[in-house]
Amino acid sequence: MEIIKPIRTFTTNKKIKVMTKINLKQQLEAFEQGVFLDSEGNENDCYNFYDWFCKDEALKGRATKLFKQVKRWVKFRNTDTEKVYVFFKNNCPMFGSLYDDFRICDLETGDVIWTVIAKSGHTHQAEVWGRVNDFKEAIAVGKNLNEIYKQSF
Repeated sequence: MEIIKPIRTFTTNKKIKVMTKINLKQQLEAFEQGVFLDSEGNENDCYNFYDWFCKDEALKGRATKLFKQVKRWVKFRNTDTEKVYVFFKNNCPMFGSLYDDFRICDLETGDVIWTVIAKSGHTHQAEVWGRVNDFKEAIAVGKNLNEIYKQSF
């Protein structure tokens, strides 16, 4: 496996921990080799989940499914995978079932650009939320992600 190098480096006389970020291209390349890297380039038992309510043992399977969805998303949106990264969130609505989403973030600012949900525990539909409307409402809604990919937005 190719060693992933940090995107940002600097020299200092102080010993400090530097949080480097890797891009989505590197995350997807690692995934193709069976490695789950978070946005800081770490491989750990969280499998790129920022927050979760499911059992820890379920994270790897959920992450596998989400990385496959991310691969389709970046093709659909023609995303420059060297300028963004992804992380996952497992959501627990007060009413409804657990559900996962993935969030595509700007590599420089860390701001979320897109939140993509294959099946919301709130609405039971696929939803896309985005920075383009300040996340005020879903930009696209469909029975599933395939339906959303047929929409243009």
